[in-house]
Amino acid sequence: MTTECTTDFEIQRLMEAIYLTYSYDFRDYSAASIKRRILHALRQFECATVAVLQARVLQDPVAFMALLQYLTIPVSEMFRDPSHVLALRREVVPLLRTWPSIKLWIAGCSTGEEVYSIAILLHEEGLLERSIIYATDINPYSLERARQGIYSMQAMERYALNYEKAGGLQRFSDYYTAAYGSAILDSRLREKVTFADHSLATDSVFSETHLISCRNVLIYFNKPLQDRALGLFHESLCHRGFLVLGSKETLNFSGYGDRFEALVSAERIYRKS
Repeated sequence: MTTECTTDFEIQRLMEAIYLTYSYDFRDYSAASIKRRILHALRQFECATVAVLQARVLQDPVAFMALLQYLTIPVSEMFRDPSHVLALRREVVPLLRTWPSIKLWIAGCSTGEEVYSIAILLHEEGLLERSIIYATDINPYSLERARQGIYSMQAMERYALNYEKAGGLQRFSDYYTAAYGSAILDSRLREKVTFADHSLATDSVFSETHLISCRNVLIYFNKPLQDRALGLFHESLCHRGFLVLGSKETLNFSGYGDRFEALVSAERIYRKS
């Protein structure tokens, strides 16, 4: 196998072909990140070259959907970075209360863990009933898993620790039913959630929102695509709305750094100026 000889040009050509065939746009994703994913996919697909992989996925939509799982890396967890969630509870929730109804957008929601964390937080703070949560991703398999709200009990035990550190007000086990080694989250948490396909690379503003959470997504984009996404967020947010990013992401050096003010800098929580 000759994966070591893979060139950036071959990968760019594959990304262009995917866009033209399936309308999934990875052309402005971080080159280093995409290359790592493609090299991994070559081994898993047992393809000697990118050209062989390209021929396979262009001829077989099922193979492309399998490749999509490597390109999007659907990895998340509930109440990830508990100090971040605690900051939302203490600093953002009191301000969200000032609006009669609330719209939230979880962009790049993956398999839904972030969505349900926010839903639980809103429920405990008495805001879920007057909230609408839009949860979007480009991966249909991830979106379906998110809709189902089913996770392994092993993962739930880990999430329970996060929940406690994040200032949870109830027993975490109150939010799910366990059976056969899995846990299904309370259906009431899904009633206020709309799951939808949306690409930050190609689609337009999703809806007018009061809070947008897009955590650990921008790190996989190059700078032009980061600015495009931030532009969508800025346009989507209402006056004085909130933008939440991942721990390794920042508005510094972006084209939108002066259009937001830091509310909790350490936790990457910003407010539209």
